[in-house]
Amino acid sequence: FCLSRGLGDVYKRQPMAVRVSVDKGVLQCVCTVGRFFFAHGGADMGDKFSISRRRLLQAGAALGGAMLLPGVMQAAWAGGSDKPEQTRVRVGFIPLTDCAPLAIAAAKGFDQKYGITLVASKEASWAAVRDKLVAGELDAAHILYGLLYGLELGIASKPQAMANLMTLNRNGQAITLSSELQEKGVTDLGGLKRLIDRSAPGSYTFAHTFPTGTHAMWLYYWLASAGIDPFNDVRTVVVPPPQMVMNMRIGNMSGFCVGEPWNARAINDRIGFTAATSQDIWPEHPEKVLGTRRDWVERNPNTARALVAALMEAQRWIAASPENTRETARLLARRGWLNTKEQYLTGRMLGEYDNGLGRRWQDAHPMRFWAGGEVSFPWLSDGMWFLTQFRRWGLLKQAPDYLAVASRINRIDVWQAAAQAVGGISAPAARMRSSTLMDGTVWNGSDPEGYARHFSIQRKGA
Repeated sequence: FCLSRGLGDVYKRQPMAVRVSVDKGVLQCVCTVGRFFFAHGGADMGDKFSISRRRLLQAGAALGGAMLLPGVMQAAWAGGSDKPEQTRVRVGFIPLTDCAPLAIAAAKGFDQKYGITLVASKEASWAAVRDKLVAGELDAAHILYGLLYGLELGIASKPQAMANLMTLNRNGQAITLSSELQEKGVTDLGGLKRLIDRSAPGSYTFAHTFPTGTHAMWLYYWLASAGIDPFNDVRTVVVPPPQMVMNMRIGNMSGFCVGEPWNARAINDRIGFTAATSQDIWPEHPEKVLGTRRDWVERNPNTARALVAALMEAQRWIAASPENTRETARLLARRGWLNTKEQYLTGRMLGEYDNGLGRRWQDAHPMRFWAGGEVSFPWLSDGMWFLTQFRRWGLLKQAPDYLAVASRINRIDVWQAAAQAVGGISAPAARMRSSTLMDGTVWNGSDPEGYARHFSIQRKGA
């Protein structure tokens, strides 16, 4: 119908909704394109025009068919009762490869498609993200899974009611050991264990990015799997991701766990090597999430849905082809995002790994953004796993109600509404998933307290 009215070129490029009404027996039709109203035959946006009964039937058929297409219903939402409460959404991020969905959503206009403008705010540290999110300076953030849960429970700051709207990515982090350790004969976890066994406790320092964050949990799990107590045998410190390489260069740490591109950068600068990837520890693990305050979601449910839908579209676009992934790397390398060289990003985004010691491989579990939409689903068992590790390492003195905590933080309802808006995404049948970690331990969400207490190396204090 719209093509027949001479607006085809416009509608080929923009989301569309058509509003039809009858005024004094005459059909009135207004087509919504993007954020504007266009009418045929007049310069004034929002003008009305009349059509015949035959045209009405044609319009109804076309409109009915259009409503079956992904991308049309959300345009109608943007102009109707489900219009986003906020048109500008300020989203914080740390310069890491896995902030890619934010960059692509803004660059490709997926935010505009759902009636919002994503305003990305680069932050210096996870502590800064926490503080600005809690204070309301940010509406949402690219954030560490464990940081969000730590906020809810009051072990990362004062207790705050938080919400996880979606998972942004899986895999793609790593543990880097220094070239100085390599010179001492350390090339793997076993070699590190032998060196630490013959050294005084605390002789070697390892860095992660936040006390309750994913990188702390990966580092602790990896060390403990070899019998290294992360609280007694070594010293651990917090360092913001962009500062990891510099601190290793000047000798402030022997190893670190962080997201990309900083592990690849350490290899390029010849100051370290990749001892393990995070997917070696837990294949297909959750990593960053889209976090916000629960009260923000309650006040802005339509905005929350629109933001998640835009980021889902971005995830799908990144994963659609290797060329899209390369284009994403080029965008991320720019000053406004990571401000680094494209070469530090592209290889590992494509799953092409070089550990800096001569080993090269195509990783079976690279940084993943899509997988048919499954990556973004906020599995309850994923959140519960971080609670088990908080218990293991003494961050929680009493056992929480694991399922209840995860159920109130992980907003599956928002995810489902966004998935419907995007189209072509099916929700998993279950809310839990099963995984096997590096030590052979199976995690499936059942008996979380028993799982937390079964590890031989634990920390009772805190």
